[in-house]
This record gives sequence, structure tokens and C-alpha cells, in this order.
Amino acid sequence: MPELALLRRVVVGLALVMGLGIAAIVAILWLRLSQPPLPELPGAIALPAGARAAAVTFARDWTVVVTDGGEILLYDRTGALRQRVAPDA
Repeated sequence: MPELALLRRVVVGLALVMGLGIAAIVAILWLRLSQPPLPELPGAIALPAGARAAAVTFARDWTVVVTDGGEILLYDRTGALRQRVAPDA
């Protein structure tokens, strides 16, 4: 019967590990999904035709938009385009 005692310990250990794994997954999902949503792109900013924003950085006086094509667009507080940096070719 010592084999059954060992088997019982292994099953209990695996059940505990599985429970901890599920608890970790739930905690990770809760942390990720409870983060505040990203801010919206201001309505005054008009992207060039065909460009889509891939990343946006907000600062005190300006907004930087990186397009899906790799172009960097610098907008001032009013939404006017101040600088445009083309990606390296």
C-alpha cells in the first residue's frame, strides 16, 4: 500500500499546483483588464490621407503620432502639424 500513499500525495500536489496556476492566470487577467483605457486622439488632429496611428505620445504642449508606415508626426496643442519626419529608406 505504500504505492497508493505516494500516488495520493502526487495527485494532491498536482491539484494544488493546478489551483495556483489558475489563480495566477485570473490575477494576471484582472491586472491587465483593469488598466485604464488609452486616451483618444484629439479631434483637432488630422492624419495624412491613408495613414493610421500606430503609436501616440501625449506631452504637455505637443502630441507625437507614429504612423503604421513609420512616419513621425509632431502636432502642437491646437492640432496643427508642426513637423513631419519620414522613415529612413
